[in-house]
Amino acid sequence: MKRLMSRPWLLLPLCLVLAHPRAGAQELEARAFAPNPIGARFALASLARSQGDMLLNSSSPIEDFEIRADMLSLGLGGTFAIADRVASLGVAVPLVDGTATGRLDNVPERVDRSGAGDARLRFSLSLLPDSAQDLAAFTRAPPDRTLGASLVVVVPTGEYYEDKLINLGTNRWAMRPEVGGWRRFGRWSVEGSMGVWFFQDNDEFLGGKERSQEPMGVVQGHLSYTFSPRLWLGAGATWYAGGRTEVDGVSDRNRQDNSRAGLTLAVPVGRSQSVRLACSTGVTARFGGDLDTCSVSWQYLWFD
Repeated sequence: MKRLMSRPWLLLPLCLVLAHPRAGAQELEARAFAPNPIGARFALASLARSQGDMLLNSSSPIEDFEIRADMLSLGLGGTFAIADRVASLGVAVPLVDGTATGRLDNVPERVDRSGAGDARLRFSLSLLPDSAQDLAAFTRAPPDRTLGASLVVVVPTGEYYEDKLINLGTNRWAMRPEVGGWRRFGRWSVEGSMGVWFFQDNDEFLGGKERSQEPMGVVQGHLSYTFSPRLWLGAGATWYAGGRTEVDGVSDRNRQDNSRAGLTLAVPVGRSQSVRLACSTGVTARFGGDLDTCSVSWQYLWFD
């Protein structure tokens, strides 16, 4: 532990993963840019588990570094009009229970954490004119394409102790501006997006050290098939690169160049509810988390 205290950046990837089991660039967000009418309101509850290896550089004394993180997220959101364009706003607050295990100089170690993670906000706005349709107009002529921009903001509300290496919160703001679109071809639809994560410095890292992180680019693509209204199956992939970290100006040599793939199944439950099942896994990983993630989400939808 004394060796880790002198080189705390060795455990930085775990701080990120325990804060968000489906963290940052690793998220696969199927149909994030699919069309919606204005006036929709939704409540969301999601359970997710992520587990797998954390990949560090070869100089790290940590071996067999693995994590397991469970997260319950509760969210609210809705759609509305800005001029003649549809917009949406949502917020999600996670509760996290995580465990990290590994061997430090061949000595087994374990760390457990439970508590609140960082809250997330997402705002999106259509770039197409006349896209703000009420439910009646949307039902008569459903859009077959979208083009939009979104902004995800991670708010540092999670549990954080500056004298500990492992935390559920990151003690910094982060944001991801993104552009993307969705296109329907009969029962098939395709979706793609590009974005960049930007990270604020954490100047209370382990007793006043400053931890910084370079921007990280993210690209996603999805293909889905609709069996009936609100019943669909999708496959997606994401690639993310960058995000090298530094502690007091010393590079951690951990630039990421990773990819993931996954499946999502959405099933309607009555007229106002739906359940979404999703699983994803790492395809390639250079540094950071090489994780398997599965989640089940329940959504309740109503209109004003």
